[in-house]
Amino acid sequence: MTMLMRTDPFREIDRLAEQFFGTAARPATMHLDAYRDGDHFYAAFDLPGVDPDTIDCTVERNVLTVRAERRRPAGDGVELVAAERPMGTFTRQLFLGDTLDTDKLEAGYENGVLTLRIPVAERAKPRRVTIQSNGTSRREINA
Repeated sequence: MTMLMRTDPFREIDRLAEQFFGTAARPATMHLDAYRDGDHFYAAFDLPGVDPDTIDCTVERNVLTVRAERRRPAGDGVELVAAERPMGTFTRQLFLGDTLDTDKLEAGYENGVLTLRIPVAERAKPRRVTIQSNGTSRREINA
């Protein structure tokens, strides 16, 4: 059963290039773990140092978009001594399968990780089907 659709065969190459060559205009990639546990699909995004107020999560049709921003400290007395962490706006899109109920998506941000919890749609869950034979005996099979 497909929960997450992969449509870009070159994504791994892009991910490696972004990881090593990220710029201020296009920061390094937003890393992700995606998995299913029982009747829920989870997506966990690494967003350390991101203010939760800058995180935006939207779903349009079957496309999930996560956008977040990490800013440098600013002020009159702030002097930048080293700048190695990627800053700017991070964006990641996932193409979700039709088997997920995105209307019931839940999101939480803790310890620098944004975790999305999406239930598997009822129509995608396994169910038992009753089979009749000559109108008398019945048995159930998994569908």
